[in-house]
Amino acid sequence: MLFNSIDFALFLPVVFVLYWFVFKNSLRYQNLLIVAASYVFYGWWDWRFLGLIVFSTVLDFFIGKSLEEAKLELNRKLLLYTSFTVNLGFLGVFKYFDFFVSNFIDAFSLFGVEISAGSLNIILPVGISFYTFQTLSYSIDVYRRKLKHTDYFIAFSAFVCFFPQLVAGPIERATNLLPQFLKARKFNYDQAADGMRQILWGLFKKVVIADNCAVFVNAIFDNPDPLSGSTLFMGAVFFAFQIYCDFSGYSDIAIGTSRLFNINLKQNFATPYFSRNIGEFWRRWHISLSTWFRDYLYIPLGGSKGGAWNKIRNVFVIFIVSGLWHGASWNFIVWGGLNALYFLPLMLTKKNRNHLNTVAEGSLFPTYKEFLSIGFTFFLTVIAWVFFRADTLTEAVHYLNLMFSSSFFSMPSFITPKAFMLYTTILICLFIAVEWVQRDKKFGLSIENLSRPSRWVIYTIVVGVIITFGQFGGSEFIYFQF
Repeated sequence: MLFNSIDFALFLPVVFVLYWFVFKNSLRYQNLLIVAASYVFYGWWDWRFLGLIVFSTVLDFFIGKSLEEAKLELNRKLLLYTSFTVNLGFLGVFKYFDFFVSNFIDAFSLFGVEISAGSLNIILPVGISFYTFQTLSYSIDVYRRKLKHTDYFIAFSAFVCFFPQLVAGPIERATNLLPQFLKARKFNYDQAADGMRQILWGLFKKVVIADNCAVFVNAIFDNPDPLSGSTLFMGAVFFAFQIYCDFSGYSDIAIGTSRLFNINLKQNFATPYFSRNIGEFWRRWHISLSTWFRDYLYIPLGGSKGGAWNKIRNVFVIFIVSGLWHGASWNFIVWGGLNALYFLPLMLTKKNRNHLNTVAEGSLFPTYKEFLSIGFTFFLTVIAWVFFRADTLTEAVHYLNLMFSSSFFSMPSFITPKAFMLYTTILICLFIAVEWVQRDKKFGLSIENLSRPSRWVIYTIVVGVIITFGQFGGSEFIYFQF
């Protein structure tokens, strides 16, 4: 079920009414409702894959309980490895089997050895990369004794399958989300109103910015050969805004929807395109995934400790694994490796922890140095996004070769109707302006401090822009494919 669909517009009020008006006095029934609603939400896409979520839920529930009870360290490690093997095994089969088989065959063919092997050609279950990491966080934290296991299966099930963030995050930690399903919840009007504002902002980002950019981006990436370098660069820039507004728009709707049920999810984006270097960008982009890899992979490997070789190795491991997490394709691996190359100079010069504050804090405009730093960081990010958007590594390299030609400095051409191109560009500029003014807030419509008339004027304008310029084809969110 898509957030930007009529189905969800009908589904959410029904669940909200049942949750607060029918089951408001029973935590158990509220959690049962969350589980049932989440299974309906997910099954709306393909009910056959519900079995994977149920199996993963049951497995990690009992592994968590056994980890708590086990005395011998060897037994505890075997239980943890069981969780790893089964969960990552499912992920590997559904997401990576065909990729590794095809590359295995290609590797032998280089030496003149022809191998025949079949592929599975199976559908990738939506959200498997997200809920797999979520359940793994529970097993790991119980193993590390940072979290006690829960005896309440329904509450644990609600943690695993909570529908707002089930299919595209944020990837929640058990230490944050699970305890919220174990305690009574009361309706909070201010929190719900703030949630509605965040939902509205998320819808604006998705249907107005991301989906309008998609029209231009698809036209360019589908046929780049006859286009000038400047037009191709503009296509890459538009994709940067498409993927940001598409994914962060989903996160905003997920977080806002959760707040309607008095559940708080962690912030997943923090105006990443205002970052002054790549290190800051990765602290602000897909925060739930970046911190997951940091805590469960990078730090256990040694992090930034040890010699230069260990530091370089760990950086490449975490970025390449991040690339593979996004997709079983060489272009995603190169995308991850390229970001590792961007990040390495900062780490080796110990500048990766610079810029922990908000850019131009306390000032309306950035300094000249900050402006150049933001522009350069954004440029590097745009180049990397080409590998992310292209279907294959060959297409990405071809696109960049065409882009960095002599025509890079020419005037870009209008490959879509000129009026469409102009108003999309204006909308992006307005969006950037709002993000800049609100850069120290959690989302663009954090306007609870304004007077009520002022707030309603802004709501009316945003709704009007959505109705006038929004794309309502019910397009899927980009991160559904991951």
